[in-house]
Amino acid sequence: MATRSEGSADSAEFDAFYAATAKRLVATVYAMTGDLAEAEDAVQEAYVRAWQRWERLTGEGDPLPWVRTVASRLAISTWRRTRNRLLAHLRHGAVSDAPELSPDRVALVAALRQLPLQQRQAVVLHHLLDLPVEQVARETGSSSGAVRTRLSRARKVLGERLSDSLTHTSTHTSAHTAEGAASHG
Repeated sequence: MATRSEGSADSAEFDAFYAATAKRLVATVYAMTGDLAEAEDAVQEAYVRAWQRWERLTGEGDPLPWVRTVASRLAISTWRRTRNRLLAHLRHGAVSDAPELSPDRVALVAALRQLPLQQRQAVVLHHLLDLPVEQVARETGSSSGAVRTRLSRARKVLGERLSDSLTHTSTHTSAHTAEGAASHG
């Protein structure tokens, strides 16, 4: 494969594309996988592959959907290969990959992790990235009807799980606050 010079116009264009899109793409893949390190690795590999095809990708239009699809597929493939190892690790109390997050974000990521993969992808692409259903269908290789069904089922499950989580959190917080007030009173 031919190499490009570091000072080329392609390089500057790619660098600008990377700077403008990488952070959000990591967040997207993290939302799909629930694993920040895996998301970062998959996104990095997707950009490497994009650079190798940069001329063709930019000649076809916006390269972001291609990079996002590759990153998602890489992360999912890694996830599938290591699922049993991660489940065993989680059973024994894994340390969080992410910095301190708000309780709402933790609840959302936990609820997303419990969705089937195809539903999780649809939710992240449609609701977190604001992609239209038709584009989600193209990027996931599904029909628009299948994406709509996945979104509907996922919203129902997320609604139930998140309302349960919020009820549990507020009950726990209220009990903790009352306990603290009683001990200081």
